Amino acid sequence: MAAAWCCALDFEPPKLTVVLDKATRTRALIEGSGLFAIQVPTVAQLQLTQAVGNASLADDPAKLSHAGVELFAMEGHDLPLVAGCSAWLVCRLISEPHNQQAYDLFIGEVIAAWADQRVFRDGRWHFETADPSLRSLHHVAGGHYYAIGEALKA
Repeated sequence: MAAAWCCALDFEPPKLTVVLDKATRTRALIEGSGLFAIQVPTVAQLQLTQAVGNASLADDPAKLSHAGVELFAMEGHDLPLVAGCSAWLVCRLISEPHNQQAYDLFIGEVIAAWADQRVFRDGRWHFETADPSLRSLHHVAGGHYYAIGEALKA
């Protein structure tokens, strides 16, 4: 699914939060497996991101193939990853039943991460020197997105 509400939480060990509505099939998969992947889509994936964000596996079990999603796996990890993203994070669910039920808020500990070297290398992002189609995509609302912008230095 396309998750609009994902945020870094901690550095050591690395953790993040994500909001997953009770109605989503992905939520049930995460609760069942205890694992999930966060992927950073690119500008080139705008239509794909919109398509998977507006269909549910509960209603269309073939939504990924209908949207044209190409999946791959990383050795040692049994989660499907979406080809073409700029980064991938595999997370282990930290079970917090109260947060999950009351706020739809899930916490994940990042147990593996990879990035496209065209945009991330030497410990930092390099979107300003990469092809603009590789910029990260950020959902605002109602089909409105932003791409990461120009680099600024303080």
